[in-house]
Amino acid sequence: MPRDTILFDINETVLDLSSLKPKFKAAFGDEAVTATWFSMLLHTSTVCVLTDIKADFATLAGAMLDTISAQRGGDLSEVMRDEILRGFSSLPPHTDVKPALTRLRSAGYRTVAFTNSSLNLVTAQIDNAGLMDYFDDIVSVEETGSFKPDPRVYEFVAKRINRPLAELRLVATQDWDTHGALSAGMHAAYIDRSGAPYHPQYRQPDVYATTMDDVVEQIIARDGEK
Repeated sequence: MPRDTILFDINETVLDLSSLKPKFKAAFGDEAVTATWFSMLLHTSTVCVLTDIKADFATLAGAMLDTISAQRGGDLSEVMRDEILRGFSSLPPHTDVKPALTRLRSAGYRTVAFTNSSLNLVTAQIDNAGLMDYFDDIVSVEETGSFKPDPRVYEFVAKRINRPLAELRLVATQDWDTHGALSAGMHAAYIDRSGAPYHPQYRQPDVYATTMDDVVEQIIARDGEK
C-alpha cells in the first residue's frame, strides 16, 4: 500500500495560538500566560492518559484557565473566560499552511486532521480557519477516551482511516507528539515553530524543518525515494 496519507496535528502545528495573546494580556496583564496555559493543558491531558481519567480537551482548557486565575488572585471574569475559550475555536491558520496543504494534495496525498480536540471543537476550528477544503478527513481522539501521545490513539486513527501505522506520517510541532507517533510505528515530521530544541531523548523524525512548505517538500522527496 502506498504511503499516501499525512496526518496533521492541529493546535500550534496548523493553527496559530498567538492570536490568543491579546486576550490573555487583557485578562491577566501578560501575554506570556498564553504559553503557560497551553503547556498546562497538555500536561493535564497527559496526566489523564496515565491515570485513566476521561475528559475532553475543551473541559481541560477551561479548568486550566480557572487554575491560572486562582494562582493569580482569582480575577478572571466569566465574560473574559468565555472570550478566551471562544478564541480557541477561532484560531487562524499559520500563513504557510494553505500553500503547503495545496502542494501536498496536488502531489496526490490524502490529508487528515488529527487532534486532541473534541470532534465538535476541531470541526469548528477548521471551519473558522477556512481549512475545510484542505483536509480529506478530520479525526479526533475523543472516541478513544484518551489523548496523544497514548499509543492507542495512533492505532485508533490508523484503523479509522484504514491505513497501516507504518504507512502513515504525522506532522506536528510538539516533539512529544512526533515521538509518540514514532513509538507507535508511524513516520513523523517535525515543524519547529518555537525555536526550542527537540527533546534529545525522544525518537527523532526523518523530516525536520521550520516551515510547513519545507516539511512538505521533504516529505514528497523522501517518499519519492521509496
